[in-house]
Amino acid sequence: MGYTTSNYYFCAFVPAFSVEEAEAKLLWDACLLKISPKCALDIIEVVFENRTITDACCHDLVQEGKVCHDTLIKYIDDRPFLVSLETQYLKKSDHLWTHCVSISQTS
Repeated sequence: MGYTTSNYYFCAFVPAFSVEEAEAKLLWDACLLKISPKCALDIIEVVFENRTITDACCHDLVQEGKVCHDTLIKYIDDRPFLVSLETQYLKKSDHLWTHCVSISQTS
């Protein structure tokens, strides 16, 4: 099963990969080891549904690193029903990253 959030349905972080994407899948798997499923879902909801994020999840996000954050967002953003809004979501993703870095630096 997956998670239902507002108008979107996200599988529980199990994207479909082609053979050419084997390296990307390794990065995806490594990134998901660095962050809890709850925090990953919270990050997705902040970017795609205008939710808020906790300071604790911000710390986890910064600890996971920018490459992992971008990987998480990119795989969700590649869904056909989201592609047309990619610029908007990438901007929100960058804003979230900047916000979380600032939260992490002040604690």
